[in-house]
Amino acid sequence: MVLPFHLCSHVQNSFRARHKYVAVPHTTQNLGILNILLRAGFISNITRGTISAPSPEQFNEVGEAQKRIWAELKYREDRPVLSNMELVSKPSKKIFMSWPELLRICSGRRAQYVKPLGLGEIAVVKTNDKEHEWVEAREALQLKLDGEVVCRVR
Repeated sequence: MVLPFHLCSHVQNSFRARHKYVAVPHTTQNLGILNILLRAGFISNITRGTISAPSPEQFNEVGEAQKRIWAELKYREDRPVLSNMELVSKPSKKIFMSWPELLRICSGRRAQYVKPLGLGEIAVVKTNDKEHEWVEAREALQLKLDGEVVCRVR
């Protein structure tokens, strides 16, 4: 199983190295988190491809080990839009929050040792709802969903 810290470090390092694209293994977890980053405006495009190139045509022709998700990184005035992507839940200590606790961190108060979200910052939440498995913390509030706070991005 691919853990979310691989994605966090890979995306953050790619932004710091000023890459145009980042390729991550094709999993539903990575696709869910990257989709949230796309909707929040931290990346500009997501496409499927292989290890060598973002090519949706070749995606179905290769084996599972060769499949990748390619994300186009976004820069504004030659500065990365994403400055920090860090885990909240760690493999040794998972952080589960009810929706009232999510309300606390979204409204500027601390909950369960988690610092409040700042301006322009988002938190990625994994819920048990199959329709909305990966959501941003503010979306989880609107849907009144509980879940695991996986990472935060600013």
